[in-house]
Amino acid sequence: MPIPKAQSIILSPRQKSLLQVLASQTTNSYRLVRRVKLIPAAACGTNNTAITEQLQLHRRQVRQWRKRWLEASEQLAIAETQQVSDKKLRKLIEEILSDAPRPGTTKFFDLEQVVQIVAMACEDPKQSQRPVSHWTPRELAEEAIDRRIVEKISPRSVGRFLKGSDSTTSSSSLLVKL
Repeated sequence: MPIPKAQSIILSPRQKSLLQVLASQTTNSYRLVRRVKLIPAAACGTNNTAITEQLQLHRRQVRQWRKRWLEASEQLAIAETQQVSDKKLRKLIEEILSDAPRPGTTKFFDLEQVVQIVAMACEDPKQSQRPVSHWTPRELAEEAIDRRIVEKISPRSVGRFLKGSDSTTSSSSLLVKL
């Protein structure tokens, strides 16, 4: 049974040089650098098995990124014929070799809402006519809804916001330990 041969990739000299620049920059993510190294290897005629061993990627990943590059090759060619700047072409290459958006919920609370909830936790609960001496996540969640900071929020989310904030306003915890 014949082994299917991977489609060959053709790189322009400009694409090669930009891929080399991307591969050598230390500020790029490890994932991006491995993908950037994969493309010239594929363009040299290296088969997927050799690339898999060389870059320590799974065979599926090599096929996926080769396929994605091939699908975007027309877009890259158009960009080059339009003589876009190296910066724009590099950005396009980075987009092609970046992860696709993943499914799931989007961020439900924006930064302003989180800041308001953390600021509220620094207030005295008695100012809000709350019958407690210290804020609890449940009390803060209810107060955030009462003040119309958020439409709905769980005590657990409030706890995560406060745990994640590096509040220096008080040496003691902002919440009562339950």
